Amino acid sequence: MNQAAFTLRGRNPDVLSCIANLSNDEVFTPPEFANRMLDTLAEAWAADNDGANIWADPSVKFLDPCTKSGVFMREITKRLIDGLEPQMPELQARVDHILTRQVYGIGITELTAMLARRSLYCSKHANGPHSISRGFNSETGNVWFERVEHTWEKPNEENKGKCIFCGASSSTLDRGDDRESHAYAFIHTDNIQERVSALFGGDMHFDVVIGNPPYQLDDGGHGTSAAPIYHKFVEQAKALDPRYLTMVIPSRWFAGGKGLDDFRKSMLEDNRLRSINDYLSAADVFPGVGLKGGVCYFLWDKDHPGDCRISTNFKDWPVSEATRPLLENGVEIFVRFNEGVSILKKVMQVETGQEETLVLPDDQRFDTMVSSRKPFGLTTTFKGKKTPKDNDLKVYQNGGVGFTPKETIKAGLHLIDGWKIFTGRAAPGTGNRDTYPHKIISTPFIGEPASISSETYLCIGPFSEKEQAQSALSYLGCRLTRFLILLHKPSQDTTRRVYTFVPKQSWDRQWTDEALYEKYGLTDEEIAFVEKIVRPMDLDLFDNLADD
Repeated sequence: MNQAAFTLRGRNPDVLSCIANLSNDEVFTPPEFANRMLDTLAEAWAADNDGANIWADPSVKFLDPCTKSGVFMREITKRLIDGLEPQMPELQARVDHILTRQVYGIGITELTAMLARRSLYCSKHANGPHSISRGFNSETGNVWFERVEHTWEKPNEENKGKCIFCGASSSTLDRGDDRESHAYAFIHTDNIQERVSALFGGDMHFDVVIGNPPYQLDDGGHGTSAAPIYHKFVEQAKALDPRYLTMVIPSRWFAGGKGLDDFRKSMLEDNRLRSINDYLSAADVFPGVGLKGGVCYFLWDKDHPGDCRISTNFKDWPVSEATRPLLENGVEIFVRFNEGVSILKKVMQVETGQEETLVLPDDQRFDTMVSSRKPFGLTTTFKGKKTPKDNDLKVYQNGGVGFTPKETIKAGLHLIDGWKIFTGRAAPGTGNRDTYPHKIISTPFIGEPASISSETYLCIGPFSEKEQAQSALSYLGCRLTRFLILLHKPSQDTTRRVYTFVPKQSWDRQWTDEALYEKYGLTDEEIAFVEKIVRPMDLDLFDNLADD
């Protein structure tokens, strides 16, 4: 079979920078960003190996376990072609060595596997007439894909439940052989070493695992419920015991994410996680993608534990860099902003007299005043009567106000007769992108005695006097207060948990940022950072509420 001679041609534009994403869950990685990740990898390799060049090592094996466009494999190959030239001067022999012995991938769908082969081999068939490699006997080469099925909890029942490996819902993804199953081979096994050996043969060991995994799948919950799955790719990759692991994933795992508590704990307690490059807006990495909460890529280095280098990026802001522990004492989440750590420590020093732990005593925790979801037992779809009767309660509900008899309410009874504050469960929207500064929480408002709310709102209180509620309201309006909320807030969902770092105050004055900055001793630089992140709230609100 005649095969095309290998040549490198400059193409402008790069087709992999132009293709549309499959969805917000299966996102193509731009070549420029893939190269940032490879630069980070190369720097770590050099630092760990006396300045050695990873691209000049013919023994290093790379795996992309969730390849879509093939961009990681293509860019790795381009670097190896240059790096190995001194020891392998014949171009075709060098290319064949790289593609048959160093670069491997697992497609997530049949389509993306073909696309990846086209990117890597310049042909959808590795052994085709247009392939740049002469070393393959198979069409797939080292980019594997075969359809895999989900393993349902109850395979013999009409409702088969969820997949035991990825949690996908059978009601959504048990849909026949003519449609993609989205059962990704890399995470649909309880022995990844055996799976990889079966795919690529022999006692295969990868030095580097790199990729951009699918982010979530429909889990059959209420409405458009979806569960993250990217963490399963990270866990499986670690189980392969590579020397280095680097992946780009959503940043929500820092402080939240459905079912991610164990993953977050394992990541934050793992001192082999050596760098995190965090992007506050996913649009800065994936143009046009609506992925709230930002994205990050990390580098895991098996043999060189230590503190983690954190880099925070947003548009044209200066990059914030610091090397620090992933976990602060007493904290179960990752404090996202480097500047936030010093501010948080100052707040805790004033409130507790110590900086060693970032935990407020129970009697100083603002979150003890914040209700759980459905503070009065009413769902967000509840609609009260339009016209009140005697002794009815006013209900702040989605879309306005209604009324309901007091005897129908069985939860939150201690809140009904006091003054209180209502604030939306969902933070104010910023479209499908993260922007700064923003308000962090929906504009809170005072609820009078005999008022309640549906699940649309959380309830804060109770307060015995209106003036106390107004004081607490002014505190929530302060930028510093809402910055402390942001440090524990992974998404638009504003639950009681996001108030963990917020201390109580005395409710006998109108609070201002100037008073809080002075109380906690913030520097001019720290004040400027808070005000760059958090928008002011309309202070006229407080003046209006002060009127009887």
